Amino acid sequence: MRIKNFEIAVGVFMAMGLLAILMLALQVSGLGDFYNHSPGYKVKFEFTNIGSLKVRSKVAVAGVVIGRVANIKLDPTTYNAMVTVKITDGRQIPEDSRASILTAGLLGDNYIGVTPGFSDAF
Repeated sequence: MRIKNFEIAVGVFMAMGLLAILMLALQVSGLGDFYNHSPGYKVKFEFTNIGSLKVRSKVAVAGVVIGRVANIKLDPTTYNAMVTVKITDGRQIPEDSRASILTAGLLGDNYIGVTPGFSDAF
């Protein structure tokens, strides 16, 4: 009976370890946002070249993440990339802000960097 209890305890410990590794992998990869449905608003940016920007890439102002890329589409008339981003609720950017695609780190992970303008309108 002792061996059976020991085997059950080891099995539970292994299952918890695998679950912890899975959660860590999801958080590191950026795919762990499926349970984080915070309210916010969407903004569209237009770029001539987005490089390797991907959906769920971060959107940052002065290095602070304020949102994520929600959608990327090609405009059929101008042939520019239309990038829709979701800005976290409570974070506002002035309407005359500029967006650019930047590279983070040595691996070349792209993200959108927003330079706020000086307008009082949001």
